[in-house]
Amino acid sequence: MRPILMKGHERPLTFLKYNRDGDLLFSCAKDHTPTVWFADNGERLGTYRGHNGAVWCCDVSRDSTRLLTGSADQTAKLWDVQSGTQLFTFNFDSPARAVDFSVGDKLAVITTDPFMGLTSAIHVKRIAADPDDQVGDSVLVLKGPLGRINRAVWGPLNKTIISAGEDAVIRIWDTETGKLLQENEKEFGHKKTITSLAKSTDCSHFLTGSLDKSAKLWDSRSLSLIKTYVTERPVNAVAMSPLLNHVVLGGGQDASAVTTTDHRAGKFEAKFYDKILQEEIGGVKGHFGPINALAFNPDGKSFSSGGEDGYVRLHHFDSEYFKIPSI
Repeated sequence: MRPILMKGHERPLTFLKYNRDGDLLFSCAKDHTPTVWFADNGERLGTYRGHNGAVWCCDVSRDSTRLLTGSADQTAKLWDVQSGTQLFTFNFDSPARAVDFSVGDKLAVITTDPFMGLTSAIHVKRIAADPDDQVGDSVLVLKGPLGRINRAVWGPLNKTIISAGEDAVIRIWDTETGKLLQENEKEFGHKKTITSLAKSTDCSHFLTGSLDKSAKLWDSRSLSLIKTYVTERPVNAVAMSPLLNHVVLGGGQDASAVTTTDHRAGKFEAKFYDKILQEEIGGVKGHFGPINALAFNPDGKSFSSGGEDGYVRLHHFDSEYFKIPSI
């Protein structure tokens, strides 16, 4: 399995996202310029210029026409995927961290960081079918969690919003009323900052990764813990195969300590685990720094990783991968 190395960013990667068809890969980095690539051969298709800060997160609409990005420049921007033009800018009073389109693309959730006395918040925005009708008003603003909210995603049928972040608590909110419906039980939860969250294809369960060197699989409705995957490095990114019962975890030591160690000692490979047995089944090496972003192609036949080293590595699985015995 030879990776395709994609060098288009000058700074560390922060997020990777495939479109629903699996033919485009969107990458975000700390260099202000989200980029889109062909997902089969790693060719760069174009960039989205306009942000003035690190871009933390992105999401693409179901029909691959709109891109939504959240940035440290205190804005979230809506882009035309094909032309790269800015359609709308949502302005905030603090950096925008996580973004996620609802099923149907009529709504989007955007989280903002704590900043200058402001607490973190989750904003729900209405996304207009015609960009000319777009307005910046929030339909709903949720507050309460302490510290940064690193991820907020829509739950099943857009009825809930699932959020997680620095306070290591996963919360489920009602999207109609804005009420907090439930929090995960402390004894089963993560002990340190939750860095990442990935939903299953059918939205029935989701995976969280944390600096406490573990990833956990949760039920989307009951918030009960299903599985725990233990590793020996902080987890910065998680992804779930849509095809096989595999989860992949990426991470490594803190970025500030990277230059003092050999790249083998930093544990920068992407680790594959059996989703059910919770056992490690393999690893993919290559990055010269912690892995900050992971994404599976919707067809389950390839995955990509983005590192602190500024590279995106695109891996198409060999046929042997699909023969790994599973239950």
